[in-house]
Amino acid sequence: MPPPPVRKSRFDELVAEAEAVSVDGWDFSWLDGRATEERPSWGYQRLLGARLAQVETALDLETGGGEVLDGCPALPPLMAATESWPPNVARASARLRPRGVVVVATDGIPFGDDVFDLVSSRHPVTTDWPGIARVLRGGGSYFSQQVGPASVFELVEFFLGAQPEEARQSRHPDRAVREAEAAGLRVADLRSESLRTEFSDIGAVVYFLRKVIWMVPGFTVGPYRDKLRELHERIERDGPFAARTTRFLIEARKP
Repeated sequence: MPPPPVRKSRFDELVAEAEAVSVDGWDFSWLDGRATEERPSWGYQRLLGARLAQVETALDLETGGGEVLDGCPALPPLMAATESWPPNVARASARLRPRGVVVVATDGIPFGDDVFDLVSSRHPVTTDWPGIARVLRGGGSYFSQQVGPASVFELVEFFLGAQPEEARQSRHPDRAVREAEAAGLRVADLRSESLRTEFSDIGAVVYFLRKVIWMVPGFTVGPYRDKLRELHERIERDGPFAARTTRFLIEARKP
């Protein structure tokens, strides 16, 4: 008689489940009940929607799967969006093209000068301030919610160890202000908040690190299995793993 199958441990089951699920798009609903994140008080999507309703031309950079843009009730007559990751390009195209949005597969800004009244981006990996200034019309604005300094670094440093001060400050809003002004833009609004994030099981951690690829660059389960097991045991013993998420809102105008 063959031996009975070996039952996977809870750790193995949670990790396998999180490895198997798709991380396409920018929808985090898979984490419902497994992780929580405080949201900034300003309500980026609501503010973006109000601005889009008042302009004729707009561009959304690094649109992901188009989820945020599609949540805005009114879009301008000329609306474009960019995205570079092929699975997200497909999702954004299917979601946004029925609403008249031109989706361009690129990680750049391949548009002419002085085209857009509004350029937006939620959580860009990088911000091309000179490129944004170039494509904005006079009087136009860049409106963005961005990841701030040392965001979720409790988790990052659990896996990678202590990070240098340069890495901790690389997304500081003061730097964004300097770079915007150097590109010829004037910062009209700047807000920052520090928020609480909790991971309730190790599957949520694996999913998050697979999806938010700049946190632990090149993350896969194999090289980090021992650290993941250590964190799993900590969560099982002590409860959710907590970290601080930082966000800032910036609006910069072209004279």
